[in-house]
Amino acid sequence: MSSIVTSQGIVHYEAYGRGKPVILLHGWINSWGVWQDVMIDLAENGRFKVYALDFWGFGESAKDNTPPFKVMSYVQMVDQFMEILGIECAPILGHSMGGTVALACALNYPQRVTKVGAVGAPIAGRSLNFFLRLAAWNWVQLAQSLPAVTHLIVTTLVRINTAGDSARVRKMLLHDVSKTSMESFFRSIGDLRRTDLSARLGDVKAPILGVYGLHDNIVSPHQVDVLARCVLTAQTLVLEKSRHFPMLDEPEKFNAAVRQFLAA
Repeated sequence: MSSIVTSQGIVHYEAYGRGKPVILLHGWINSWGVWQDVMIDLAENGRFKVYALDFWGFGESAKDNTPPFKVMSYVQMVDQFMEILGIECAPILGHSMGGTVALACALNYPQRVTKVGAVGAPIAGRSLNFFLRLAAWNWVQLAQSLPAVTHLIVTTLVRINTAGDSARVRKMLLHDVSKTSMESFFRSIGDLRRTDLSARLGDVKAPILGVYGLHDNIVSPHQVDVLARCVLTAQTLVLEKSRHFPMLDEPEKFNAAVRQFLAA
């Protein structure tokens, strides 16, 4: 377990392999662990040094005295992480909310991002499913006054949204939600719901890879069409047997696509 101290608290991360750096960002109510198999594949078959972070408020990173758990605060977190570790620039790939952050990094810190990957990422927050848009309401006051009730609601929300997923995905998310602060849970999804990068995507200079699951029930898989329409040079892939976690649903196809993208 490794960590750094940033201006807004401790950031936990894991690193594996040797070679050129690659940075992986997890999604909402997730942690670095969603990338564990991908890290091994990229390190052993792609010869990269792979870093996977926990966003503030999630996993093992700081949950107190932190910024407002918004997309842009996480963009700034990634910049600080790279500065502290001496990573001048690197490919950045993100899943779900992490994909939105990765794209926003490419827009706001273009000198940092050599390539960008968006996996099941909402380009526009309105693409989130109904239950996540419901969670995007400002429930922070309830979470602070009735933490046990709020945690029950959140756990139920996770169970509903993962009913069709594998046992591995359900176990992972229920574990990760237990590590998530309720304030970061609600504030991050609220900001993600209001985010829309579609008008600015054409300004991204780095090569883009978009990977979506055809049966994604968390983020509309039609976001891949938005990406392709906004960035004509973007590489896109729809995995026909995947839901919201294509790296876990179809790992061989997913890993091959990422390795090819990074090697190009």
